[in-house]
Amino acid sequence: MGTLLYGNSGIVISFDDRALMHLQIVISAKLRRRESFVFSWIDAADASSGRSAIWLDPASTLYYRYFGSRVPTINREWIDALMLSANSAGGLVFMSEPPPAVSGAGPQHVVPASPAR
Repeated sequence: MGTLLYGNSGIVISFDDRALMHLQIVISAKLRRRESFVFSWIDAADASSGRSAIWLDPASTLYYRYFGSRVPTINREWIDALMLSANSAGGLVFMSEPPPAVSGAGPQHVVPASPAR
């Protein structure tokens, strides 16, 4: 279980490592382009359920902490869906990973992850 730490406020948001990697790619792409946006998610049941949101801008301090040492493979469809959400008026809304697309050419939805910069 990975965590995203937001700013100096002590907000800790938990996601599994695979989800966190996909979020890092999308959030980094937006912030690299100096775009500000809202990021929202459904809280875990042990966090009293509900929904939370934070405002992200290029000045935001973010720290991604992964539990495992392996970089997961990246699901391009998930990145595309998250980016589409992030570019909408409602901002980035975390969603579960979509099932892989079925094609006759093999698993084209999986690309190797490159280290974040």
